[in-house]
Amino acid sequence: MNILQKRTAFIVTAAFLLAFVFSIVSLSHYKGEEHLFSIQESYQLKKITNGISAPDNNSRDHRLPSGNGPASSSNSGEHVTPFHNLSKDNGAGSQGANKDYETPLALYTVGFFIAAAFVYGLLKKKKWHHSIGHSRVILWSLLGTGLFIRIALIPWVGSHMDASLFKNWASVAANHFSNFYAKSGSDYPPFYIYILFIVGKVGSLPDFQQYFSLLIKIPPILADVITSYLLYRLARKYLAPSFAYLLAIGYLFNPAILVNSTFWGQVDSFFTLLIVLAIVMITEKRIYASAVIFTAAVLMKPQAIIILPILFFELIRLKQVKHFFGIALTAAFTAVAILLPFSIGKSPTWIIDLFSSTIGEYPYASVNAYNFFSLIGANYKDSSATLLFFSYHTWGLIFIVATTVFSWLIYIKGRSFKYAALAALIQISGVFTFASSMHERYLFPAAALALLAYIYLKDKNLLYLSLGFSISIFMNTFFVLYGDSNMQNSTSYPFSMFATSMLNVLLVVYLVKVAWNLVQKSTVLKTA
Repeated sequence: MNILQKRTAFIVTAAFLLAFVFSIVSLSHYKGEEHLFSIQESYQLKKITNGISAPDNNSRDHRLPSGNGPASSSNSGEHVTPFHNLSKDNGAGSQGANKDYETPLALYTVGFFIAAAFVYGLLKKKKWHHSIGHSRVILWSLLGTGLFIRIALIPWVGSHMDASLFKNWASVAANHFSNFYAKSGSDYPPFYIYILFIVGKVGSLPDFQQYFSLLIKIPPILADVITSYLLYRLARKYLAPSFAYLLAIGYLFNPAILVNSTFWGQVDSFFTLLIVLAIVMITEKRIYASAVIFTAAVLMKPQAIIILPILFFELIRLKQVKHFFGIALTAAFTAVAILLPFSIGKSPTWIIDLFSSTIGEYPYASVNAYNFFSLIGANYKDSSATLLFFSYHTWGLIFIVATTVFSWLIYIKGRSFKYAALAALIQISGVFTFASSMHERYLFPAAALALLAYIYLKDKNLLYLSLGFSISIFMNTFFVLYGDSNMQNSTSYPFSMFATSMLNVLLVVYLVKVAWNLVQKSTVLKTA
């Protein structure tokens, strides 16, 4: 290794060791969580979070643990977990969120984006030397640092009540796997239940029982790290080595990614990993593998259907009928394999009923998604209400069709698998911004897809878009998590909602311009 590479390796190795020690100290002070919501309590709280019913403050504030860190104690002198009580006045979005770390997270976010802008400035002025060669020490130290910082933070930052839902589901899956849906009342499709089954089995072991609440966050945290690694590997193939490191760091330490998996405990990181893998399989000309992964993604979260047309676009581009039948069979066999353990004794259409029930939970123009409908003041307004000539729901369908037609046009004009990530970015951002019934976290894959599109197409505007979407994803998640918008009050219209909604609309407009310019340039080069 040259001198610069040795110095870089030393710095990142030191960071890795500090993160590792921090995680050990943090876990050693963690004594476990005493409270576990019942299935009924958890499901009722989930409905409260989604604005479906009003909270009963008298029935829930005495049940929930409180604390300020790994060493906090209750009034009785007994130890309780570092998970805060649910606040009555922060809005349902803050249920269980530890507000002690709201300000540090905000400060870290500002610092991160300033550093990102500074590094980009150096790159633009060509003052960054692309001399860092391949080093496994640097790579694995970076990834390890990202992993152990997250593990170290888990006991401190607390847990949203959604984590209690996952914890309950993990327990049920571990004990009643094939009868999971009858026992849990869960509305989640089956694929992630396999992950929760593993977590539940590990969490039931005597040595891990006190860490059960922490284990719930491990799968999405690992997904953060794996996605960062995938971005690095692809960037090494298409870009300079230093860019590969920067993209990996930019994703792994992105506060928009960190707040979702580590602070909230949501599973969007795992879902995003599946989407990224599915798109990469298309670019690697492994469309059957892509079909398997897309099927798993759809059976994890219904919003994967938003990006599913990309596989269809590639099949059209290949112009081979045999692939249509092969992909259909592959998807069918994958779906049967995933669904079969849960299908015993159920109606053949049970999965369709489950999807319908899940989608039917959000009959609103927007469900705290800071998008076009929130921008015009329609957050939590009934989707059947009329806007001009049509209902919000109908306008949403029109926008979905328009977005899909445009992304297909881009894919056709691009005439290359390299446009798969760009088309996927158009799909997820366009549908999130202009469709109805969107939830605040549905835009999450955009941060990774923008970087993926940049790797293949090398247009700096995609870096701008990745930064912009990261800011909007963070703001939407942060302000909902910490209760800036009242989720039971459809008339609540804080400035954060206006600013972020406007940002998302502008980003999609900018993305349309960038995508069109890219395919126009591609067409000129191919016909020249």
